[in-house]
Amino acid sequence: MSLNLYLLRHGETIYSRTGGYCGELDPELTDNGAKMAIAFGKAHQAIAWDAVFVSPMKRTIATAKPLCEAIGAEMQFREGLKELRYGKWEGLSNEFVRENYKDDYLRWLSEPAWNPPTGGETAVQLASRASLVVAEIQESYPSGNVLVVSHKATIRVILCNLLGIDLGRYRDRIDVPAASLSVVQFGALGPMLKLLGDRSFMDAELRVLSGT
Repeated sequence: MSLNLYLLRHGETIYSRTGGYCGELDPELTDNGAKMAIAFGKAHQAIAWDAVFVSPMKRTIATAKPLCEAIGAEMQFREGLKELRYGKWEGLSNEFVRENYKDDYLRWLSEPAWNPPTGGETAVQLASRASLVVAEIQESYPSGNVLVVSHKATIRVILCNLLGIDLGRYRDRIDVPAASLSVVQFGALGPMLKLLGDRSFMDAELRVLSGT
């Protein structure tokens, strides 16, 4: 039996709705975000879960809570699963950053693996800390089903790292909408992407909400 790693992005927040940069900020889920979390829990509680690893932020904890309460699982918090740190861009709109941090913004767009948001974190740094959590999971759970509840950039970087995709292209190659699920299966030949950005477990009205 192989390890199935389920990567769940947190539900909608005010920043995922508006597109503002949110890494270290700690907003709650919106009402719709809470509905997304409930929908995930109901749809996936029958899976034989071995563990649930969670970024220690309000939005990820609230997303994991319905499932964990339904199955009686304890959340295992890991700092390495937190979102990319956006530094001085935290809480700002894309338009404001583009106008007021133009040089840093253009460098970040061209090569985010090595160029950080102003005062923030590179994708390489994010990959370094997140990969330690993935390695811990692989060592502790060589088979079974493990859920990771994390963030948009973090999940995209984890997927790039596992699938051999250039980290500098994590924003261009992979999309994970709010509360979407991606699954990687670890087999004899290494990690295989089985599912990407799935939100089919939600009602149609939730699925049409902004996926940012």
